[in-house]
Amino acid sequence: LTLQDSVELRAKVLVRYQNNTYADRYRKLVQQSLQAEESKAPGMQGFAEAVARYYYKLLAYKDEYEVARLYSEADFRQQLERQFEGDYQIKFHMAPPMIGKKDSVTGLPIKTTFGPWMERMLPLLAKFKFLRGTPLDPFGRSDDRRMERKLIHQYEQIVNEIIAGLTTDNHRLAIELARYPEFIRGYGHIKRQHVDEIQPKVDDLLHAWRQPETTPQAA
Repeated sequence: LTLQDSVELRAKVLVRYQNNTYADRYRKLVQQSLQAEESKAPGMQGFAEAVARYYYKLLAYKDEYEVARLYSEADFRQQLERQFEGDYQIKFHMAPPMIGKKDSVTGLPIKTTFGPWMERMLPLLAKFKFLRGTPLDPFGRSDDRRMERKLIHQYEQIVNEIIAGLTTDNHRLAIELARYPEFIRGYGHIKRQHVDEIQPKVDDLLHAWRQPETTPQAA
């Protein structure tokens, strides 16, 4: 696949995830990254590809609406029917942020088991994805959702800073910076742990970007 092909495939997913505006937001930053790379580091590749991959990863985070959408799709039911036969029953193990309990010792969420009736509720929840990130989002005030939005905003700021200062000399560093979301994995407290672990590395890379070593001039 070409870069443009992969961008369009991901953009189509983002349309289903949120809407056309969200997908266009993705396309725009990738296109700006590509234009900067072609004009400021001609003949070099890797920066725009990294932005295309890892910006998408941050944008398409798995929240309550996305999980509901994925579980509501026909593909999910078809996969179950291929794996199980007979009169099977589906149960969902979830930790809703508003009604979920936390472990008294660790402070981590405790998952609650929901019966088959939850399967009927998920398509309804998925339809409310338009609330995502708005003041009316009932899940948006949780620590996890705040973190997800912060990660997206931080990445956009970093990429725009790279676009403004990209050269052939710092191209390799630009790729390394654009790739840092690769190390942010998992969900909930696991993801927060990875974010905390990678942030010092990001800070070091940004310091190197903003204050590159210079060779002393001969007197």
